Amino acid sequence: MPPLKLNAVAFVSPQNHPILIRTFVQGQDELKYHYIAHTSLDVIDERITAAMASKSTDCYMNLLYTMEDVAVYGYITPLKVKIIIALALTDSVVRDADVLTIFRALHTAYRQAVANPFLRLNASIDGYNDHATILQAGSAKWRTFRKRVDDIGKAVGAVGIAA
Repeated sequence: MPPLKLNAVAFVSPQNHPILIRTFVQGQDELKYHYIAHTSLDVIDERITAAMASKSTDCYMNLLYTMEDVAVYGYITPLKVKIIIALALTDSVVRDADVLTIFRALHTAYRQAVANPFLRLNASIDGYNDHATILQAGSAKWRTFRKRVDDIGKAVGAVGIAA
């Protein structure tokens, strides 16, 4: 069985603002993965509505859709932060257990980053409910979070890291 290849990962706030979108494919357009993350939000919203009707509490949303050369999977944390991954499409079977392991590692990295009380010093009071304003993953303070996400990408089988 060939290893999974993680092309991109996206963290999206409960208000659907991108927190972090990280690509792991050299020479590919990063805008493509922004598009994939944003189009995934519609599918996730549909799945959340269906899950609420059936009273499901599962965080893993399975395969959302396939597009061109990627398979897109979704996960929603108990605090409604959405994690979206794009895996390279292959002819082999992708086990849900493998994908769920990736999501759990990414969720743990996010949870550890948000749990640091010292990183909220520059957050405004009115934006407190929006994780995107608190997280500011592009700032230098979040270097550890981005490094953890990159390490997970490397462990999954990503060849190179796009800046």
